[in-house]
Amino acid sequence: METTSGQSETKIIASSNVFQIEKIEKVGKSDYPKLIEISLHLAKEYGKQAVFTKASIEKYFNTEKSLPFIARYQNEIIGYIIGIPLEELNMESWALNDENFGKYNTLYTYAFVIMEKYKSNGYAKMLKRVYLSWAQKRDSIQYITGHISAGNIDLKDKNVKIISFEEDWQGTGKPFEYYRRSFDDTSQNSVFSPPFEIIVE
Repeated sequence: METTSGQSETKIIASSNVFQIEKIEKVGKSDYPKLIEISLHLAKEYGKQAVFTKASIEKYFNTEKSLPFIARYQNEIIGYIIGIPLEELNMESWALNDENFGKYNTLYTYAFVIMEKYKSNGYAKMLKRVYLSWAQKRDSIQYITGHISAGNIDLKDKNVKIISFEEDWQGTGKPFEYYRRSFDDTSQNSVFSPPFEIIVE
């Protein structure tokens, strides 16, 4: 996407006539409202702390440490996925208890959201595939972690295992599982497993 004042600085990773996936270099203020609007739908599943603010957009999108991608349909943002170093979550007990904390070899999937009306087009799967592919290319990254509502992890996927269980995730009253995906020679064959896909209505 071309960069002008107030617009996001991005690199197009995949595109078709109407759809494209972009790696974020810097989010422009013109895209803040849409990112915040989409994130409102995460509150029901992940709690109010999942809702973005201008400050959290700057923190998680506009930093070299993170791995953020957005999906656009006809130039409108319809979803995004963000990976951040596990060490950025040093106030969370579950992160501190991860055996890889401090090794800087793990990306935590902080958010993954796609709008409901675009689900059937396979855009969410494409976005997730790009994210996992780029994460695997990072020299130091060996694992992807994240939280997923209990019972939704594909136990047939040998690259993913449950690390811990949260009975009440972030005050939502819902049980969540903390999973870890390891990268190996077969990991690209299972890119449609977690991170979990949240669908926006």
